[in-house]
Amino acid sequence: MNTYHGIIPPVITPLKDTETLDVDGLEKLLEHILAGGVHGIFMLGTTGEAPSLPYQLRREVIQHANRIINKRVPLLVGITDTVFGESVNLAKFAADNGTDAVVLAPPYYFAAGEPELYQYTDKIASALPLPLFLYNMPSCTKLSFTVDMVRKLMDHPNIVGLKDSSANVLYLNLIQLFAASREDFTTLVGPEELLAQSMLAGANGGVNGGANLFPRLYVDLYNATLANNIEQTELLHNHVMHISSNLYSIGNHSSAFLKSIKCALSVKGICSGTLAEPFSEFAAPERKRVEQFLEQFSYTADV
Repeated sequence: MNTYHGIIPPVITPLKDTETLDVDGLEKLLEHILAGGVHGIFMLGTTGEAPSLPYQLRREVIQHANRIINKRVPLLVGITDTVFGESVNLAKFAADNGTDAVVLAPPYYFAAGEPELYQYTDKIASALPLPLFLYNMPSCTKLSFTVDMVRKLMDHPNIVGLKDSSANVLYLNLIQLFAASREDFTTLVGPEELLAQSMLAGANGGVNGGANLFPRLYVDLYNATLANNIEQTELLHNHVMHISSNLYSIGNHSSAFLKSIKCALSVKGICSGTLAEPFSEFAAPERKRVEQFLEQFSYTADV
């Protein structure tokens, strides 16, 4: 089995205010997630609001996450930036603090051409002190690691996997076909609505935001799918779809997914619901809807 597999939640970043880490909240959250049996942790991804966090706060997240996790599961850290050197510097800091691998999306703002993006990724992979996951997130970066580019980048020994959040099932299926030639290459799916379908087609697991709240549900879905237990897989997939349809739909903007997760964690008393700028927490009416959802939704195996 691949070193990196299973449910690796993209952990939110608990904040006391827009520039202060909620360290106690981070510890409670990570212990809550780990108690659900997850197979890894991913800090400083999209759900972790990494591009909105000051560099010093990102370093604090890395330090505290490594201390709390203490090698119980692999820790992946996002290093995406518009500046090559800042990504490398954060990766070196992560390595010095015990992180296991780093995750990189294409640099955003000025859109690189495909040859430029390939050269950039190949160069940075050689400069990093840790194994690298490619992060395909076109909705945020406006760029994609194309199938052909990923196929070529698989030849780089330091590139060990791909986390795909494109919601393009055909794209991930094609990546998995090429990945079959390299046993240590991991494919992970971001959108939890596609976790079961992607795994049945050969993906190695998921990086699913809902596992911040209900880690055991996603681990059980992973295990059921891995065992090809179709009846149990369908049942658990329906639970996930219920969360997606009823919790993530609260709010009117593209940030609703993040706001709903942070609000729910706050309602559950795990950590603060504060978001980084430019986003704000749900107002009272939306928070009430989150409270109602949590009162009505139950998953008996959740910890």
